[in-house]
Amino acid sequence: MRNPGTSKPGDRISVAFTGASGLQYGLRLLQCLLAAQMEVYVMVSKAARAVFAWELDVHLPGQNKAIASYLAQQFGGREEQVRVFGDQEWTAPVASGSGAPRAMVVCPCSMGTLSSIAVGSSHNLITRAADVVIKERRQLILVPRETPFSLIHLRNMTTLAELGAVILPANPGFYHRPQRVEQIVDFIVARILDQLDIAHDLTVRWGAPPQTADESNSEDD
Repeated sequence: MRNPGTSKPGDRISVAFTGASGLQYGLRLLQCLLAAQMEVYVMVSKAARAVFAWELDVHLPGQNKAIASYLAQQFGGREEQVRVFGDQEWTAPVASGSGAPRAMVVCPCSMGTLSSIAVGSSHNLITRAADVVIKERRQLILVPRETPFSLIHLRNMTTLAELGAVILPANPGFYHRPQRVEQIVDFIVARILDQLDIAHDLTVRWGAPPQTADESNSEDD
């Protein structure tokens, strides 16, 4: 897949939420993309709706426009920045190469979604959108949150890596000495933003002096 180059305000990026645990990573990513003035196409699987309830005590509204409004309000964006598409919404721009965004991130990515993408089984809009990104040689980033990986998982990841996808497991580092859960989440989101070539200051880079506990907590003052 080709390097998409530096992001510019107004760029369109797809973000898909699936049924894996770790929805906090995807929502923080959405917040950062909106802050960077990106236009975001959002897809939410049926299983992801359940994860919203289990992990966040959030029950998403039934209508896509209402979900878009909720996400924009909660994560600091304008309503026109967010478009939400349903599982079977085959007329969505992301279902065709003529309307594909420059990049797609599946975060978190369930093993079921990953395997469907690996074999080209476009049974819902998320897997179809990923298939489009692959065939159009755009950027596809998959953030699996699973452990341990089975041989089936690893083989599917190998297939996707050979096709040019970025496999970015939610495996946070700790050299930045996180003091809060949010800093652990930001470590992974920072790696995603790096892949998307979007500037950020979410975390300390390797080789830089680590933050002290006081510095880490100063954001909340």
